[in-house]
Amino acid sequence: MNEREPGSNDVSLQMEHILYEVKKVVVGQDHFLERVLVAILAHGHLLVEGVPGLAKTLTVNTLAHTIRGSFRRIQFTPDLVPADLVGTRIYNQKTGDFTTSFGPVFTNLLLADEINRAPAKVQSALLEVMQEHQVTIAGETHPVPEPFLVMATQNPIETEGTYPLPEAQVDRFMMKVLVDYPSEEEEFVIVNRVTGNPQTVNPVTTTQQLVQLQRKCRTGYVDPSLVQYAVRLVAATRRPEHYGVPNVAPYLTYGASPRATIHLVEGARALAFLRGRSYVLPEDMTDIAPDVLRHRLSLSYEALSDGMTADQIILRLMKHLPAPERPLETHVKLDANA
Repeated sequence: MNEREPGSNDVSLQMEHILYEVKKVVVGQDHFLERVLVAILAHGHLLVEGVPGLAKTLTVNTLAHTIRGSFRRIQFTPDLVPADLVGTRIYNQKTGDFTTSFGPVFTNLLLADEINRAPAKVQSALLEVMQEHQVTIAGETHPVPEPFLVMATQNPIETEGTYPLPEAQVDRFMMKVLVDYPSEEEEFVIVNRVTGNPQTVNPVTTTQQLVQLQRKCRTGYVDPSLVQYAVRLVAATRRPEHYGVPNVAPYLTYGASPRATIHLVEGARALAFLRGRSYVLPEDMTDIAPDVLRHRLSLSYEALSDGMTADQIILRLMKHLPAPERPLETHVKLDANA
């Protein structure tokens, strides 16, 4: 018997159950948790920047438990080799045969801790699995489990002994999320929870059900005016002078790629489903735009000397390119059912 496809309210309710279980352990970090759920629904990957000790590993590990999925953590170091990541072929002297030993990328949720500490060859080993959800070992292709999410972390404090991520890999990440310190009230709760009795996290869904939610999320309606807004916003990062923001041009060396436009639409659609809607509103797209664009802008030396950040440039572009008016809910529902 076929299982019923969940509706938008079912998606929102199911993700709320997941979030409730995760927040039994993780205190605060609401923005970060929401972006993790958006990435899962939209088949995306996350690049997270924050100092150590902000519950990044705990978040992904707890999330894997709630969806009955597998979790692996890789500590990136300068002596890591690609085989440590994807696996290798091992020769058995007794049988005379080669067997495949799969690496830690064969999991549902993969945490690549301090990814910028490994050399480029290891970083590039993640490219195929992030884009194609498969790994090639000795000429044989092996798919990774579904759903599959890579969350890579960077430490913004220590830069000695680090390797800059190649642009091709940075562009594979759907969003870059900045994680900050908790407030005093949140830290008080953190201390009480960690030093008290451990919280029990219950599984509330399965990986198969999560794949269904991902499939349903792709059916969400995005008004053509919002797609056009995403195209214009991304194009403005490449040629800001053509969109009435010439003072931004000296601060940008390169703008965002078309993959940014795709991720902007997919991310806004996933965010709309989290908020209980099967259609996207302008605020969904404007809320997620900084996370989708900030790691895709290549800033010039003039921007660095003037203290301009990618977020400041994005906000300036969004100010000059306002989102379209909020589409009528009835009109959206009619178009979605057409």
